[in-house]
Amino acid sequence: MEMSVLRCKPVASTVMLCKGLRPAFISRKVDGNALCCRLSRREDNKTSRTRASNNNNEQNSEPVTVQLDIDKEVTRFARNAATTFAPRASSATKNPAYKGSTLYTVFEVQAWAALIVGGLLSFNVIFPSDHPDIARLIGMWSIWMFTVPSLRARDCSAPEKDALNTLFLAIPVLNVALPFVWKSFPFIFSADCLLLAAVYVWKGVISFPNGTGSTGGDTE
Repeated sequence: MEMSVLRCKPVASTVMLCKGLRPAFISRKVDGNALCCRLSRREDNKTSRTRASNNNNEQNSEPVTVQLDIDKEVTRFARNAATTFAPRASSATKNPAYKGSTLYTVFEVQAWAALIVGGLLSFNVIFPSDHPDIARLIGMWSIWMFTVPSLRARDCSAPEKDALNTLFLAIPVLNVALPFVWKSFPFIFSADCLLLAAVYVWKGVISFPNGTGSTGGDTE
């Protein structure tokens, strides 16, 4: 009888030991499931953040793309219209008015001289009169008739060519519209000068000390 009791003790202790280990094993299994759930939630959060950042980047890039497309369309339209109505050099031969040549200097001097004389006529300094006349009218249109064509006839850079093409189309619209605001020759001539400077800055022709603007580019 004593032998049977002694033999049962290891069995009982083994059962008790197994019973004592079962809760720990189950708790570890539950902790593993919770850890997997946490990891999956983190991955979902990372995925949603990545998608949100990608959407923000796409939204931020859309205005830049639209702006570049508009700029290209304006440049293309101005080039086609200006080359139709304004004289241009033949594509088969090189423009003889290249930078450094005598013809280049002649066109450049002619352009700025026309601007100065046109300003004097518009401000009623040369051939003064008390009423509108042909001299003041020519002075008002001098930038469009003489300055822009002379500058465009040179072998200039591509940005400057685009700027002059735009000016060739924009100045007539401005000169026709401004008299409805104020019928003044000096006012219209000053507006043309401001438009000339603004388009040159917009196309990157005028350089500034901080490095903005560019005078380089491929020639046409």
